[in-house]
Amino acid sequence: MSVQSKHFLNTPESLVLDSLQGLCTQNPQLSLDTQDKVVYLSSRDRSKVALICGGGSGHEPAHAGFVGKGMLSAAVCGNIFASPNPAQVKRGIDLVENDKGVIIIVKNYTGDVLNFGLAKEQYAAQHPDKADRAKFLIVGDDVAVSKSQGKIVGRRGLAGTVLVYKIAGALAERGGSLDEVYNVAEWVSQNVGTIGVGLEHCHVPGTAAGESHLSGSEIEIGMGIHNEPGNRRLSPVPPLNELIKQLLENVMSTSDSERSFIPFKGKGDKVVLLVNNLGGVSELEVGGLVREATKGLQERGATVERVIAGTFMTSLNMPGFSLSVLLLPDGHGGAPSASDILKLLDDVPDAPGWKWTSRSTPGQPTQKQTAARTQAAAGHTTKLKAEDPKAFIEAVKRACAALIKEEPEITRMDNIAGDGDCGLTLKDGAQSVLREVEAGRISGDDVVGSMIAISRVAEEQMGGTSGALYSIFFSALAQGLQLTNPNRATEVSASLWSSSLSSALAKLYTYTRARPPSRTLVDPLDAFVTTLSGQKNFASAVKAAADAALHTRDLEAKAGRSAYVEGDRLKTERVADPGAWGVRTILNAFLA
Repeated sequence: MSVQSKHFLNTPESLVLDSLQGLCTQNPQLSLDTQDKVVYLSSRDRSKVALICGGGSGHEPAHAGFVGKGMLSAAVCGNIFASPNPAQVKRGIDLVENDKGVIIIVKNYTGDVLNFGLAKEQYAAQHPDKADRAKFLIVGDDVAVSKSQGKIVGRRGLAGTVLVYKIAGALAERGGSLDEVYNVAEWVSQNVGTIGVGLEHCHVPGTAAGESHLSGSEIEIGMGIHNEPGNRRLSPVPPLNELIKQLLENVMSTSDSERSFIPFKGKGDKVVLLVNNLGGVSELEVGGLVREATKGLQERGATVERVIAGTFMTSLNMPGFSLSVLLLPDGHGGAPSASDILKLLDDVPDAPGWKWTSRSTPGQPTQKQTAARTQAAAGHTTKLKAEDPKAFIEAVKRACAALIKEEPEITRMDNIAGDGDCGLTLKDGAQSVLREVEAGRISGDDVVGSMIAISRVAEEQMGGTSGALYSIFFSALAQGLQLTNPNRATEVSASLWSSSLSSALAKLYTYTRARPPSRTLVDPLDAFVTTLSGQKNFASAVKAAADAALHTRDLEAKAGRSAYVEGDRLKTERVADPGAWGVRTILNAFLA
């Protein structure tokens, strides 16, 4: 089967923005920040909880198509299949933040979790008084990813995420509190399962013409929405009724120890069915899918309370579909009632992606350019001095110099254990931090502001996963210095450093599943923070971190860049993890 590689567009580079402008033309109630690709409600009730989502483009109508009254307040859009950067997300938060609170909902993909999470932490660091009014929810509903396979990274987010948007958005529109809306969103995310299936992969505009991944007689089950391979192939393609039975078994099985994620009982279950077109399936076929999926559920003894079908979360023009099954509550365990969930599902949102047409005259293509994004203001941060401001800044300079000097060795390590860019990434970050020091934006007289500045450098100058991890950590450290300072001290004591570092590590762990021993930078970082917290001795903590970094030479890669490297090579070379070595280099320099 051939992959469609021709598209209707001006240029591949302009396609996302052209599409978003078309959406706002169709629905004049929406506005578009053209620089940051944020679609948001032009006028919204700021006395109600705001919901913000987003991710890579190419999944239309997700995510921008669900912005509307009764659903989402804003969507932040990246390039095709690429997460938006934290600055874009931060702009989205700024556009919808209010006193009632903001909930950020993302699908479980590393880029989305890190970049949206970083933006949330930056917002909290700059506005500590509002930190408890910004919540973060990760949705992973893909049952094709087994428990063993996903024990570190978790399951991918698929079309079931749209049900989270819909139900949570309806409750927010009804005036639900921040906790009420978050709790119902979390409940839905934990009780919906999705399985995808495709006849072929899709083609990304602007890339070389694709080749067939499947033969004319094959079908792939368990596919993601970014051309990720499934967990098995079938040949020949089975009749639809047989295929649907297999898919429902994947979603609803309670005997498969690797894929039993939702507590279905079998007979007596009340469910909601979502049949989602991945982009390239005809409406004629979708009707057949609805019939067979509903019939299959009824044959399993389930009562189908609602059927929702159409194009909700695509993989561009992939010839495939997904089935999502939401298990409604049975009235036990403190869950919301089934009738309440159905009422929220039945509320009609004013959003085009949810079977929507505009009630007003279509607008004209937007020509309005929103103001360029400016550097984030410091907000109402607490100003804290280092106990020895001069020694603090000299330590920062030593750490930067050490990273720059160590770049060739870290690059050598990463050429073996990763993709070869770790040394240069850390060097770029170090050089940028030195420039911030020279400009006076990093100083011992304002430690909180310095941590925020370092976080911004990591975000903007380093990039990649390492940049996001460092940026989240330093943003969280800025928060900790302010929020774990009950005595309102004006100087950062050793105990305040210790408690703030512990708080920052805990925050980081909400955005990465890596835990020591994992052959990642968290190994020495965790060793340092834990030892410092327990022994209250900086030199001992640095030694513990150095030992942990060295020990990564002998560890199996469980997460990070090395997880994709052939294991025998790592054992033969006995090279330390380059990210861990970078942390060791920084801490050793601080000890000097």
